[in-house]
Order: sequence, then structure tokens, then C-alpha cells
Amino acid sequence: MSESLQQPDTTMLSVRGITKAFGTNSVLKGVDMDIDKGSVTALIGGNGAGKSTLVKIIMGIYQPDNGEIYLAGKLARLGKPSASLAAGIYLVPQEPMLFPNMTVEENVLMGFMEKASDLHKRLNDLLTHLDWKIDLNRKAATLSIAEQQLVEILRGLMRNARLLILDEPTSSLTFNEVESLFKIITDLKGKGIGIIYITHRLTEVFQIADQVLIMRDGVITINGPVSAFTREMLVAGLLPPNTEIHRDALACKTVNYEQIPPALVIDHLTGYGFRDVSLKVYPGEILGLAGVVGAGRTELATTIFGRDIVKSGKVTLCGRDVTGCSTRQMLNAGLNYVAEDRFLNGIFRISDVAANTTAAHLDQMSKVFINFKEERKVTERFIEAFRTMVTGHDQLIGTLSGGNQQKVVIARSLSTDPRVLILDEPTRGIDAAARGDVYAIIEQLKADGLAILLISSDMEEIVELSDRALTMYCGHINREFAKCDITQDSLMAAAFGVTEGSAKDA
Repeated sequence: MSESLQQPDTTMLSVRGITKAFGTNSVLKGVDMDIDKGSVTALIGGNGAGKSTLVKIIMGIYQPDNGEIYLAGKLARLGKPSASLAAGIYLVPQEPMLFPNMTVEENVLMGFMEKASDLHKRLNDLLTHLDWKIDLNRKAATLSIAEQQLVEILRGLMRNARLLILDEPTSSLTFNEVESLFKIITDLKGKGIGIIYITHRLTEVFQIADQVLIMRDGVITINGPVSAFTREMLVAGLLPPNTEIHRDALACKTVNYEQIPPALVIDHLTGYGFRDVSLKVYPGEILGLAGVVGAGRTELATTIFGRDIVKSGKVTLCGRDVTGCSTRQMLNAGLNYVAEDRFLNGIFRISDVAANTTAAHLDQMSKVFINFKEERKVTERFIEAFRTMVTGHDQLIGTLSGGNQQKVVIARSLSTDPRVLILDEPTRGIDAAARGDVYAIIEQLKADGLAILLISSDMEEIVELSDRALTMYCGHINREFAKCDITQDSLMAAAFGVTEGSAKDA
């Protein structure tokens, strides 16, 4: 083991030969990585590639089986999180972990042992130096996700962090918030701070990163300046060797919508967070619904599904008036909903895959006791159909990757045999390879004749999957797009209220 490493002065962190196994499962298989000062290194890879394990080793949460970590060329002994923090390494988690009833200042300064007056001055000096505007007396509960991430970054900088690890920092941000975050990152780069930027959004790699690393199956497979790669090269690097990408593998029906009755009709519907919304979704159609966070899309979905109160208007499902029906009545009528936050509303984390798959199907599976044979049969059918990576139907869902959890959530919705399916951010927080699997599932559902309302903040997703698209702005539909008119630029403009002419009635 060498106590020092010959490397350029610009190198802040070096990882050499890191391996890690959990039992017989080898997760990291000899990882080498260099992070430079004042540089953003994008770290991308499929769920299960080893990114989280590598980050936890750098943060001192896990100990590597073999290998070394060097800071500024000197061997670092990061045996616990406090050692990593003391060494100037700070992780900004994907979901900020703040105390909601405490102020911004209290959240930032928690854990310090210095005098309160000295800390207050140091924090204000830091904000002045960074030229960041944030009210230190605001309660954390009043902050947006972007502001919460700013507080997390301040926590790290107050601890003299020289290396920040940002884990999926834009997964819950609006377009404006993403731009603000990128400005902050650019500012931090200028002050010599190194950044590991973990993302599943390949477009962001080209927007913000200087270097890119791809992890696959526990090793770094691509490493170099972003300028040396195209998006197609990165996608290919995420996939196993000799894998061909087939985007048109599924034959989807061509539907003449004027010749068939709609499966779902929303007529001048008003609820909490939206008003006077009208739309139709037809069997065998994917209707995309785009808009920024706060536009009212999720509120519309939960109201249709019976979770929230209908103030006025009408919901018709397969020719039947279901306005104001409960969620259970909606399920029985043939509509189901996949929520945007699978951790909060999508999975029972301490239950197994079988229980999660059949949770909405229990009334057809039992009278008093669950028919476990039928439960296993239903679960295994969806595992096979969706190519879900599990050790068995009894594996705890909390141990699955994000993409495989999402497949189980969709399987549960389909176990009720719906005719209309609302998908709210179906690929949020899952990697590119799993995203392709989910896209294939959605396209197959369309081919099978389901009517799908696809809600997404990912404009590429709306463009790729939708037969028609709508945009919501400030709680109402402001534009409809035919297939040939759906582009990222036009969707984004409409999502921010910039429309050409008046919106057509959907």
C-alpha cells in the first residue's frame, strides 16, 4: 500500500483498485477514478452498477475489501463518515434531509460546537462570498426542493467541503430551478470545488459536466472528457457488450381516434390546483401531459382517481359517469393510477414483491385468507413479462433497484385489469437501461389497447412516447399537439405559458 500517489496538482480525489462484495455478490470489481479541482465529473450507470456503493465507500459508510483512496495525492483513511467530512467530502442526497420545523440556519449549523455568534457570522460571510440569497430564518418546511438542496450544499461548504457529491440533484426540480442549480455549480467550480454529479439524465451531462464516467457491472467502462462523446456513445456504454438497441421492436396499433369512443373523458373538470380541464384519451393511445412542477398535473390525476374532491365538471370512464367516485370504485370501473413518488405512495418497502404486486388485487384473491398460490401465479406472470430482476417473488421490494421497483408498481396497477392507466412520472429516478424497459412496457400496453394518460416533466419522454400531447400551465390546459407537432422546444415553451394562438379543446 503506497502512502502517496504521483498525480497532477489539479487532482483532488483518486480511487485506485476499489473492490467490494456483499457475500457472494461482487459489486465493485476494481474501480479507478480521478476527480479534479474545479471540475464536474458526471457519474452515470444503471441501477445496480455500483454507483451508490462507491459513493458510500468515499463517504466512509462502507469499507472497501481492497483498494485505496487518495486526497491530494496522500493516502486517506476514511473509515467512518466523520473522517470523510473532516477530509472535506460532503454528499448532497437526492432527497434533502432537513428538519422541517427548524430554520434554515438551524439546519445548516446543526452539529457544530463553536459559538453561535461565530457560526452565524461565518455563515453570513459564506453567503456574501457566494452571492446567494436565502432567508436564514425561514422554516425548512416552507422551502422548495431546490432551496432544500441549497441548504444541503451550505451544510457541506460550512464544513469546508472541497468535494461535493450531488446525487440526482435535478430529479424533482422545475426548469428554472435546474438553471439556478447549474449556475450554483458553475460558481462552485470557479472556487475550485470538485463535484461528482450523479445523474440519469444524459442531456445534463453535456450541459454541466467536464468529465464523464460510466459504471457498468462494478467497473468503469467509459472515462474521459465530455467533449469526446456523443449521447449515442454514452447510451451504448450503459448497455452490455454486443447489445443492439431496438426502439421499434414493438408493433403498436395505428388508431383512428375519430372512429372509436374515448375510454376516458374529462369535461370542464375543476379541483384543488386546477380548473376547467377538458381532455379525452382513446383506447390504444398514449396522451402525454407535460408541464412544470406546480402546474396542476398530479392534482388532476389524483382527482380523477378519486383521491381528491371534484369541485365541478364531469369524469366519464368507458361511457359511465364516475364523477366523485372513490378510489376503490375507480379501480372496479377500470381505471388505475401509478403515483409519481413510488417511495411515498407506490411501494410497501418492508413487504415482498408478491405482496406489492397483488396489493390492489386482494378482493379477487381471498375471502378471509390470501390464496398464496394465486398470489405467486400473478406475481410470476408479471416478473416474466416485465423481465423484473428479482431473486424470487418473496424478495423484499426495498432491496430492488429503482427500475425494478417501478416495474412492480406498474404490475400492481395492471393486476386490476384496467382499461385506462394514468402514469405519473413513470421513469423518475431510474437509469437509462431500466427506462428503456419501462418504455417497452408502456408501448406494449398501448398495443394491447389500454388508454394511457402519461404525465411527465421529461420532454424527451413526452416526445418519444406520445400520440398526442397537452401542456398544463397554471392549472389549466393551454395547448394541444398532434403527433407531428410534438417537439421539446414547443412543449417547453407552452409549459411556461408561451403559446401560439389559443389552445384547442382537447
